[in-house]
Amino acid sequence: MTSNVFVNLQLVDSSLDAEDLQAAARNLLKLVRAVDGVEEADLVAVTDVPEGAMALGGFVVGLLTAEVSAANLQKLGGFLKDRIVGKNLKMSVEAYGKKIAIEGSSQVEFEYALQKANEQIAQWANQGQ
Repeated sequence: MTSNVFVNLQLVDSSLDAEDLQAAARNLLKLVRAVDGVEEADLVAVTDVPEGAMALGGFVVGLLTAEVSAANLQKLGGFLKDRIVGKNLKMSVEAYGKKIAIEGSSQVEFEYALQKANEQIAQWANQGQ
């Protein structure tokens, strides 16, 4: 059974103000939408604001969401890994009714965290069968 994975991506950069951070999120959104296997991607609307987050222009600052098949999560992760040089990226992944959060401030950290997330999702998939 193939399941879709819901991914929240949060850009973290204390050197950027809210407007610049949101512009960076919009740029990342355009790129994420172009990744093969991403079914949907969008900024997170203010109605969905996580506790402690800021909103700007109707959207949560620096936060976007994507839906991708479990099989293509690695492809999205590889794409993101190549773009986080010098940036901190937080990512939460929800699949099979469960959620895992990962974070990386370097390509190596993010790749390791993504590998662990993929292993966890595979384990959840096996438990559901």
